[in-house]
Amino acid sequence: MNDNLAQQLKAVIKGDILSDEKTLTEYSHDASLFEVKPQVVVNPKDVCDLKALVKFVSENKKNNPSFSLTARSGGTDMGGGAINDSIVVAFQKYFNHMKPINNNIASVEPGVFYREFEEQTLKQGLIFPSYPASKEICCLGGIVNNNAGGEKSLKYGTTGQYVKRVRVVLSDGNEYEFKPLFENELNEKMKQENFEGEIYRKMYRLIIDNYAEIIKAKPDVSKNSAGYYLWNVWDKEKRIFDLTKLWVGAQGTLGLLVEADIQLVPIRKHRDMMIIFLHDLSHLSQIVKEVLSFNPESFEAYDDSTLKLALRFFPEFAKLLGTKGIIQTALSFLPEFFMIMFGGLPKLVLQVDFTGDNIEDLQNKIKKLKERLKPLHLQIRIAQENQEEKYWAIRRESFNLLRKKVRNKHTAPFIDDFIVKPEYLSKILPQVVKIIKKHPEFMYTIAGHVGDGNFHIIPLVDIANPNVRKNIPIIADQIYDLVIKYKGSITGEHNDGLIRTPYLKRMYGQKIISLFEETKNVFDSQNIFNPRKKVFGDINFAMNHIRQNW
Repeated sequence: MNDNLAQQLKAVIKGDILSDEKTLTEYSHDASLFEVKPQVVVNPKDVCDLKALVKFVSENKKNNPSFSLTARSGGTDMGGGAINDSIVVAFQKYFNHMKPINNNIASVEPGVFYREFEEQTLKQGLIFPSYPASKEICCLGGIVNNNAGGEKSLKYGTTGQYVKRVRVVLSDGNEYEFKPLFENELNEKMKQENFEGEIYRKMYRLIIDNYAEIIKAKPDVSKNSAGYYLWNVWDKEKRIFDLTKLWVGAQGTLGLLVEADIQLVPIRKHRDMMIIFLHDLSHLSQIVKEVLSFNPESFEAYDDSTLKLALRFFPEFAKLLGTKGIIQTALSFLPEFFMIMFGGLPKLVLQVDFTGDNIEDLQNKIKKLKERLKPLHLQIRIAQENQEEKYWAIRRESFNLLRKKVRNKHTAPFIDDFIVKPEYLSKILPQVVKIIKKHPEFMYTIAGHVGDGNFHIIPLVDIANPNVRKNIPIIADQIYDLVIKYKGSITGEHNDGLIRTPYLKRMYGQKIISLFEETKNVFDSQNIFNPRKKVFGDINFAMNHIRQNW
């Protein structure tokens, strides 16, 4: 079947068609715990290739119901969003261009690595503020399709706020542009007697007819990657209808992204950082409230297991920190070594980052915050200028260290991205830890965006252990029930993928799920694009495709 499909595709597109075992094995995985082998991997050369691919699948879908297209850029998705058992459309090789930045707007293709994108934006004194922690290895296509967030999202929000226009190929095999439309422009679109007009008519009616329920369903948290963002499309006050708000975070289930216009923000000149070491979580909610009142740019956290990893592998951090070298890195970690020797490890390390254009203002904020926290008798350190990157390296690189360095154990992200209001953290975190500790075969680290109430819990397991496989859905059930009890979201920024799509009904209820399914049907009635994600998820399919080995 693979060779036959490859030959058929070679007659249709100009790009590369790959069906060798090495390539199929590589594309069977992303950063998730799943393994799904595609039939073929395609590197499309241009938009004509994308149109031809969609038309090929559409025309052959009746005789081959399993045919589908799954877009992939960096392949760093942690939920299994970039893998599938049919055709993987890889964007890195040819869709890797960006246009010159114009009025703080960058037009970028999905296969551009974020690190290369940022290199260009920094030359203009600008940055895309919702980059994820995986910024060294991820691409812009995944950032847009997952509605990525990260360390600056506390102040700046998530990707959806910065995508101003998208060019896409839809299920009819044609290219379209989505951007904000005023009501008179929307009315003109709805008059069109074509597929685009049909989309606007159907989506307008879907949202208007169910508006109250849709608005009520919006999770009451600062960021969310679960489901389709129907509540963001129609701005009732401004009378603006914007399908880019639906497209962002749709995880490639509505069509193929060709290009996105992304707004950038100016870089702040100065920064100052406070580190808070917590030996118990009893005052966490109070600390969060006090810190947030000073409007930090970032407010991050990681646990004792993450800090242990940093101390254990500090030579790796020497490489990450560039010119410092191993000796200087070791010296910079001396305070943490002494802390362990004399006071034990803190349960949680809080990292508060202030930025601005006036260094005195930042120093005053730090001083006032320290004074405000004084009654709690906390262990606080003000990071010196040469120490800030050390703490950021610990926060950003813990997941990669887990993946690469811990022998005979493997990362298993499946409860990796829940979010609740920050005031609930001191209640929910101990309960989450209690649930995981019932299963000793699951080691874990905790890190996250404490200012948003968004935590990443990454279990470390022997994937061959049958108890691990059996208990993954049991732990997920209990923790997601807990998150929903506190009115949170099961994913703040990592999206649904294979692992969380089956839990969306529990989070939203049947009525909203039916609207999600209707949305999918409006754009993609044949289920061409990235099946089993966002709608029609199957927990059995996910559990049956857990990786056998690494």
